[in-house]
Amino acid sequence: MLRFKTKGKIFDVVVTAVAATFSVGTMLYAVSHFGLKESWPELVLNLFYIACIVMMWLYFFNRLKPDQFNYWCSVCIGVTVMLRDVLFAPPLAYYSLHLMCMVLSVALLILLTYFYSRKNWQSYTKRNLWIICVIDMVIAALYNLDIYIEPINEYTPYLLTEIWIRPTITYGLVACFVSETSAQDMH
Repeated sequence: MLRFKTKGKIFDVVVTAVAATFSVGTMLYAVSHFGLKESWPELVLNLFYIACIVMMWLYFFNRLKPDQFNYWCSVCIGVTVMLRDVLFAPPLAYYSLHLMCMVLSVALLILLTYFYSRKNWQSYTKRNLWIICVIDMVIAALYNLDIYIEPINEYTPYLLTEIWIRPTITYGLVACFVSETSAQDMH
């Protein structure tokens, strides 16, 4: 039995999950292509992304409760933000880009922590939910800009794929969360 009844919501979740799965598959290929010694951080990030995708599918087929889904996916996303954007932030071409990415990453962590630490998470508004997704997309766009500023090499296509995995997953998660807040509004 599917959790969502409208075609639009089903389309959002399925397209997000398929796109994220394809992107993660591309990055797993990159890990095998470049070797574990050189690309092990991507493998670690991909494990968290795979966990989010699996939970998204479980949620889609009513195998996870909303609070379990929200909690564990937010933890996985938070860990990837902490690892990729804060603790092991990549060197960027300009310090201003690095600073903007760092500030936005910390803001994203604060939003995730605030949202998911609340007992009544369904009371969060749709606008607040979409802010999480928008901030993640802005971070990815800044990384994308940096990749185009720096010289292109054999890693460039994989980097361009990797930076958009998390915003894709975040979009799917927020789409699911918005449906939960809508369902709560109806009761």
